[in-house]
Amino acid sequence: MIRAGLIALLLWPALARAEGPGRVLSVGGGVTEIVYALGEEARLVGRDTTSTFPPAAAALPDVGYMRQLSPEGMLSVAPDLILLSAGAGPAETLETLGAAGVAMVTIPEGITPQAVTEKVAAVAAALGVSEKGAELNARLAAEMAAAQAAVAAEPGPAPKVLFILGNSGGRLTGAGAGTAAQAMIDLAGGENAITGFSGYKALTDEAIAAAAPDVLLVMDRGDGGASEGATEADYLAHPALAATPAGRAGAIVRMPGMFLLGFGPRTPEAITALHRALFAKAR
Repeated sequence: MIRAGLIALLLWPALARAEGPGRVLSVGGGVTEIVYALGEEARLVGRDTTSTFPPAAAALPDVGYMRQLSPEGMLSVAPDLILLSAGAGPAETLETLGAAGVAMVTIPEGITPQAVTEKVAAVAAALGVSEKGAELNARLAAEMAAAQAAVAAEPGPAPKVLFILGNSGGRLTGAGAGTAAQAMIDLAGGENAITGFSGYKALTDEAIAAAAPDVLLVMDRGDGGASEGATEADYLAHPALAATPAGRAGAIVRMPGMFLLGFGPRTPEAITALHRALFAKAR
């Protein structure tokens, strides 16, 4: 018995490393979703403000917005490991954490199905559960194939979609090339109504008129289903939007932001939901 106990004691550091870190802080909504999808949520001791799904994540201590993190907030949950979505910061905070000896792993971002696979593999590897990652990716690959097959089988023409990131005082921000919004519109079988620029930019009334969208795509800020910010009536009251085919038809699709643009494990579900909603509104 003593010998067995001694062997276990000597092997404990190796076993601990094999099982991965015990206290994990997750920064980035997509990263947090992956931790839950892997079944490793028991390790989580904190999350950032963008980590709103699943609802159980709300019970974790919130260390702040992923791009405005403070060392004090992150260290307050005493993490063994911080999983960081690419783009988290600021850099000064990460430098301070590194100097304090906190282990950090940056999870790559991306807006393709392949990028989702890479994120899952990276999170699983950091947690020491690569086999679980491979199993999750196999399931997601099957779901993605089914979603893309349904989109490919759609007989109708691709609806022109205008994604609106925000409506602040009547100033509309739209999505151009290279954005997560355009990537999701493409995957769902739609066509981005905005051309000629990259990223997210303010839209002029003339640009909206030229876009002539069939459907307006806007997002809720939360994942709980409750609408936040501008209402559908607010968008339809905007003169430039009201004059478009989408505005005249009242064709608005509204989805939670992280579900729509997070490119996490719910991506196949998001593609299917957006595909159905766009083509239903465009008919």
